[in-house]
Amino acid sequence: MKAAFFKEHGGAEKILYDDYKDPAPGASDVLVGVRACGINHVDLLLLDGRFPPPEGLPHVNGCEVTGTIALVGSAVREFQTGQRVIVFPGLACGRCEFCLRGERTVCLRYGYIGAHRDGGYAALVKAPAENLLPLPEAISFADGAAVPMAMLTSWHALVAQAELRPGQTVLVQAAGSGVGSAAIQIAKLVGARVVTTVGSDDKIEFAKRLGADAVVNYRTQDFVEEVKRWSDKRGVDVVIEHIGGETLERSIYCLTRLGKLVTIGSHDTHWGRMDLRHVYSKNLRILGTNLGSILELRTLLELILAGRLRPVVDRTFPLGEARAALQYVLDRKNKGKVLLIPEGG
Repeated sequence: MKAAFFKEHGGAEKILYDDYKDPAPGASDVLVGVRACGINHVDLLLLDGRFPPPEGLPHVNGCEVTGTIALVGSAVREFQTGQRVIVFPGLACGRCEFCLRGERTVCLRYGYIGAHRDGGYAALVKAPAENLLPLPEAISFADGAAVPMAMLTSWHALVAQAELRPGQTVLVQAAGSGVGSAAIQIAKLVGARVVTTVGSDDKIEFAKRLGADAVVNYRTQDFVEEVKRWSDKRGVDVVIEHIGGETLERSIYCLTRLGKLVTIGSHDTHWGRMDLRHVYSKNLRILGTNLGSILELRTLLELILAGRLRPVVDRTFPLGEARAALQYVLDRKNKGKVLLIPEGG
């Protein structure tokens, strides 16, 4: 099959587009003919070596996949060839103490399709049948591919972890990202007020159209001071943060008493520091999360069908132009998700 993959770590220039081995499904697996695959920040971490693929190189990125079933394993009964599906990327053993408690995202053997095994930058991807949901006809393959990580992670962070309530206030970092563009919508759906950050003025109107009540250009304004001004010096109830480093530290200054910071990534650096006086004196909660559940993914599809949430797709690239697509994301030009479309997708 054709795939975009890499044999060594580095930047977008390391991506090759060529023939690649076909995936070999087991009895409980399904082969999905990829119709769209979202680019996620974890792809960049895998590519540059900050998170080396556990199975080694070469590796095919791509955690967010929609497509049609090309082949079903001998033990699969609930799906059939030609069916439209969306792939839940989380992999769990189902047997460890955390899985048995229903906390599969902290499974001792947890991983992602596209990270811990080859993913969707390809014509075909292998997935366990239990990781598939039917993709409704009313949701395009492109829109569906914007949901499985970015939107699902934002939902779990705000609804399950932060327990966001109507009337509360939220700071969403990086409105132009897939996570940011989803988090703004989800917070507004809950009934919260939202302030968000962007890295360029051309993203201000974009953030406002998503529902943000206030937008701060962090390159030209001090987002801590702007959040304090917007909140009448009170601070916000919740921060959704996925940058790390100085952004993590300064996000804590934006929280009010009993506030919650949910960190869902480390896009700038894996390291961050904090002034602990703010944490204990204001009784703050610092929470980590990754992804969500397949049941939450089903809920998101229902909300999209009902018109209450909208996947945000900036643009698509042919799979053969994966280098250009990744560079576009690395240059932070995107406003929402960037997708790869295999030939014929």
